[in-house]
Amino acid sequence: MKILIGGAGEVGFHLAKLLSNEMNDIVIMDMDKDKLLMIENTLDVMAYRGDITSFKSLREVGIDDTDIFISVTHLQNTNLTSASIAKDLGAKRTLARISNPEFLHKENQFWVQGMGIDALISPEKLAADEIYSLVQQSAFNAMHPFANGQLFMVGTVLDADCKILDKKYKDMYLTTKGGEDKLLMPIAIIRSNERGEYQTIIPEAETEFKIDDHVYFIVKKAGILEVYKILGKKQEYFKNVIVLGGGSIGVKVSKLLKDNKHNIKLLEINRNKAFDLADDLNNILIINGDGRDGELLLEEGISDSDAFIAVTGSSETNIMSCLLAKSKGVKKTIALVENIDYIHLSQEVGINAFINKKLLTADSIFRYIRQGSVMDVTGISDLDAEVLEFRIHENSEIANKHVSDFPFKEDAIIAGIVRGNDGFIPTKDFIIEPKDHVVVFSQANLIPRVTKYFK
Repeated sequence: MKILIGGAGEVGFHLAKLLSNEMNDIVIMDMDKDKLLMIENTLDVMAYRGDITSFKSLREVGIDDTDIFISVTHLQNTNLTSASIAKDLGAKRTLARISNPEFLHKENQFWVQGMGIDALISPEKLAADEIYSLVQQSAFNAMHPFANGQLFMVGTVLDADCKILDKKYKDMYLTTKGGEDKLLMPIAIIRSNERGEYQTIIPEAETEFKIDDHVYFIVKKAGILEVYKILGKKQEYFKNVIVLGGGSIGVKVSKLLKDNKHNIKLLEINRNKAFDLADDLNNILIINGDGRDGELLLEEGISDSDAFIAVTGSSETNIMSCLLAKSKGVKKTIALVENIDYIHLSQEVGINAFINKKLLTADSIFRYIRQGSVMDVTGISDLDAEVLEFRIHENSEIANKHVSDFPFKEDAIIAGIVRGNDGFIPTKDFIIEPKDHVVVFSQANLIPRVTKYFK
């Protein structure tokens, strides 16, 4: 399959990295030669310098025999135009990244299809949906379903209430009452050492859990409540929520939460925009003010709020306002960040969750166009690793073998298996069968080798 990616920014780079593990013929196109050089030196893809809205450039790169054209620049009109041109020149399928969610409305789909665009991806909608999911799960700062919700990846930070502090992995209570069925498996621990540096630990039998560890689990659907128990927490309903930022994401999140009976206050610093929002959202309280103003937040009841969500266009504003909210006793803080490098600060600064539209977009596009054995993928924001879902075929190298036969012992682990409608956290003697869906945690450098093992 030949795939042409228009745009060599962070979305294009991350998408190319994912696709290059599964598909061999990937071309990425951009006008920025420095970005293209970096991609060529990092990934096994072809980089081409050219304008993605140029008929000549698209013909030179072979658009007429391209299976999928994906335009993911930060400019919506460029993406729509280039996708339309690509389809007219012979691309079999086209996808475009958009910023205006109106294009997703049913009544506008005929117009979109008339342009020759097969699918649209809205980073704003993806971010809003992710934030909504994290508000519903009070103890988690990351959550992703696999195999139609039979298994989940969840992330959380261990605090003083946690029941497994200083206990070894082998001593954790991980099974159903009868003891015959494991409910969850820790797949990665991020821990600060004495020098303040973060290290990644792949849990083994003797691994002990420590306070402030950031732990990721693969969990059966029936094991979600068990995770809450070992964390020493109860599932909380965050009734009172403050949203900072009246842009597309802030409005979408506010509507989603309001529909689920949350009390919402939406803060917007621009006075004219605040008045417009008040006219459009008559069932949501709109406040004109700066979310970094501690006195304003106190006046608006920040101390009585359960969750604070910062989704302005400034990553720094979002981080600072979340830290201020945390200092006032807010239980859960979520910040939108544009710079992927900021994501690694989440554990250090104490914000519960960071959301990055670019990573969400790349993962979503990958899921849309997946082929072969890879069915799903999600990144782990704090480290350079992925969790992948594979479908086992008759000729897969792992088919009809034990989990213990999986050769990547230290940096990749089989953490979950779905057979039919049943999810399993496998033991070492579990036999993997054709048609199984297998969830694997892998360090990024191993993904190409791991992927080949499941083909």
